[in-house]
Amino acid sequence: MVVRKKKEIKVIYAVTILLFAAFLAVPIIRLLGESFVLDTGWGMENYTAVLTGKGFAEAFGNSIIISLTSAVISTVLAFFLAYSIQYTNLGAKYKKLIRLLAVLPMLLPTITYGFAIIYSFGKQGLLTKLIGTQLFDIYGFGGLLFGYVIYTLPISFLLILNTMGYIDKKFMVVSRVMGDNSITTFFQTVFRPLLGTLAASIVQCFFLCFTDYGIPASVGGKYEVVATVLYNEMLGSIPDFQQGAVVAMLMLVPSIISIVLLRYLERYNIRYNKISAIELQKNPLRDWFCGIVSGIILLVLVSIFLVIFVVPFVEEWPYQTSFTLEHLQAVLNDNSLTMVYRNSIFVAVLTAVLGLLITYGAALVTARSNMKHRWKGIINSIALITNTIPGMVIGIAYMLIFSGTPLQNTFWLMILCNVVHFFSTPYLMMKNSLEKLNSSWETTASLMGDTWMKTIVRIVTPNMKSTILEVFSYYFVNAMVTVSAVIFIAGARTMVLTTKIKELQYYTKFNEVFVLSLFILGTNLIVKGILGYAIKRENKKKEKEQ
Repeated sequence: MVVRKKKEIKVIYAVTILLFAAFLAVPIIRLLGESFVLDTGWGMENYTAVLTGKGFAEAFGNSIIISLTSAVISTVLAFFLAYSIQYTNLGAKYKKLIRLLAVLPMLLPTITYGFAIIYSFGKQGLLTKLIGTQLFDIYGFGGLLFGYVIYTLPISFLLILNTMGYIDKKFMVVSRVMGDNSITTFFQTVFRPLLGTLAASIVQCFFLCFTDYGIPASVGGKYEVVATVLYNEMLGSIPDFQQGAVVAMLMLVPSIISIVLLRYLERYNIRYNKISAIELQKNPLRDWFCGIVSGIILLVLVSIFLVIFVVPFVEEWPYQTSFTLEHLQAVLNDNSLTMVYRNSIFVAVLTAVLGLLITYGAALVTARSNMKHRWKGIINSIALITNTIPGMVIGIAYMLIFSGTPLQNTFWLMILCNVVHFFSTPYLMMKNSLEKLNSSWETTASLMGDTWMKTIVRIVTPNMKSTILEVFSYYFVNAMVTVSAVIFIAGARTMVLTTKIKELQYYTKFNEVFVLSLFILGTNLIVKGILGYAIKRENKKKEKEQ
């Protein structure tokens, strides 16, 4: 039985490594090679041309400034929302509402954020009309800052909220007993244990902003960032693949820095052996303040996306505001648009299924096998790399290496791209859940005559239902909203909703843009709702059994 177990584990391990070798390592190496290609052979001239060329240094500096500013603001706002949930006596329903609305932007593509900002804060925007004045210039720094904060707030919120849940609140009582004032207690028992997580949030948000293409594509204006430079180099009027490859490789610099910083920051994470359940001290002033400020943050967040539900259902915004369903009917009657929607569902479902199988297999190797640590370390390193490598870089690498092959402009290439790009978080979810299960199940089952595969199917998998549903949901939603990678590899017949939205932007067909955005939002809400209900039922079932 041990031999069989080892054989099956080795097969799963080999398949996982081969997949990432073929669809991550080889494309990136090919992209690196392309950056050194010259008309006369090989050399560093492409790097010299890009680094000394007009506009790149400014775009790189712009990316750093706007990304860092957005990351800090997102982390501050996310901390406040998470604090309102974990450290106040606000009502349970209100806390649930904060959790729900704070992650709402994750269900829409980033390219939609920009259009929502335009139609909310533009000169003829919905909020501009209500307020009576335009608050800021939507094209350039202001629009990018707003869009990036919306984009990274949910990620930062989930990260901080999760860590806050593992802070032992009994130390607040100890601090008060020792005579500390409220400010000292806050810094010593809440802020200090979160320092590593807050720093990690800033690093993660910075990276996401630096590498995003969707928001600059809609509200970047003349404020150029690295992502738009890369897109113009590869898909502009005069493509330059060699210099585009250089820009792509330079975009990996934040990835490398992110990996180093995140590993370094792990040492500052405070882990408590036991979490004590205590009743929070009553403080009406704190609760009212947190409740009002959280409400303002969420109101601004929701109001930006309110325009998506308004513009497609009026005749012509902002001149003829009578209600109509003509724009919705036009989309439903347009076979090309409904085909794109079906394409998105197809890609999202298959991405979720294949991604689930790959992450489950990889997690079984690292969490439920006796394979040597150094071999497991390769999979863990892959997870770390995929967590920080930009989607645009993967998409460009695929465009270069798979052009002229049977995989070019196919759904399978897009699905594999999504599986590789979003591998990290689902893998860690799977791994953490598998490590919590009884480690002796496989041994006991083998002694009773069951094969390892039967044990996984009959015993391990039923206890992983909640995580399996979460992983499926994660892959599905991200496949529906991603744009940065697939925009380089989608063809005319394999176009998905996000790439279609980008195309519609050129023709200023914003009614269709918002209708398609609603399709994405509605689909993700339905999937999240159904799977969320199933996960809740599964968790209640486990609680009863215990």
